[in-house]
Amino acid sequence: MFMKRLSLLPLLLVWLVGSVDAQARMESQFRIGRLKYSGGGDWYNDPSAEVNLLRFAKQQAGVDSDPRYEFVELSSDRLFTYSFLFMTGHGNVVFSQAEADRLRLYLERGGFLYVDDDYGLDKAFRRELAKVMPGAPLVEIPFDHPIYRIPFSFPNGVPKTHEHDNKPSRGYGLFVDGRLSLFYSVESNPSDGWVDAEIHGDPEAVRLEALRFGTNLIVWALTR
Repeated sequence: MFMKRLSLLPLLLVWLVGSVDAQARMESQFRIGRLKYSGGGDWYNDPSAEVNLLRFAKQQAGVDSDPRYEFVELSSDRLFTYSFLFMTGHGNVVFSQAEADRLRLYLERGGFLYVDDDYGLDKAFRRELAKVMPGAPLVEIPFDHPIYRIPFSFPNGVPKTHEHDNKPSRGYGLFVDGRLSLFYSVESNPSDGWVDAEIHGDPEAVRLEALRFGTNLIVWALTR
């Protein structure tokens, strides 16, 4: 009986080592955390967006990603396990002072936040961002910035996915210690182009541009 148990030991060790390696691989894969916030805005809308973007970035740019939908709160211990946070919605946003402090710390420690105004977010987001980085204004990102050029070229800035107000697309940024740590897209809504095709019925060319732009954001977050 002892010999039978002993003979299983190598198999057990292989299984244990394989499990550890698989867990380490999962933890090292690039993930996106959807930022959950208070205030009543629909932070949760279009959950297929990140999944499709991660798949695209994996196929087109070789990003070792984990294509799944995950959300995280600023108070969560998991916050700092994400190098990339994504925030969107149509309505109100409220950060407590403790949450604002946590987001500031996240950005200062090298995290990257992408915010996409899904039309209706702008006023509340700018108000709450002032809690996060007092006296650090959003600045418009010039079209020659690498975020518009690597790996895909966007010579006119953020691609227009959905039109609401007949205004040009705008891309703003917040710099922390000289590093672009937050990118904010307005009047463009590229994250709507990441979702499953049947959700909004966008032309394939429009969806492709949106996914390419999202890949640029991921590459920027991974290499800066």
